[in-house]
Amino acid sequence: MFMLGNFLMALAKLINFVLGAYIWVVIARAVITWVNADPYNPIVRFLCQVTDPLLVKIRRVLPIMGGLDLSPMILILIIVFLQSFLVPTLQQIAQNLQ
Repeated sequence: MFMLGNFLMALAKLINFVLGAYIWVVIARAVITWVNADPYNPIVRFLCQVTDPLLVKIRRVLPIMGGLDLSPMILILIIVFLQSFLVPTLQQIAQNLQ
C-alpha cells in the first residue's frame, strides 16, 4: 500500500505544479489582450491554443459585461479552488495509505 501512497503523493505534487503553471499561462494570455500582440507570433498562438478552450466555455456561461472580459479571472478562481481542494485531498489519501 505504501507504493500507492507514494504514487498519489507524487500525483498530487504534479497536479499542483501543472495547475500553478496554468495560472501563469492564463495571466500571460490576459496580458497579451491588453497590448497589440502579433497574432502570428508562436508564443501568442501557443497561449491562445492552450487557454481558449476553457475560456470559451466560461464566456458562454457568463453574462455580457460590456467590454470587460472576466473569464480569465473566473478560470483562475476555478484553478485555485482545485489546488485548495483536490491537491490536499490526494495528499491526505496518500498519507493514510502509507
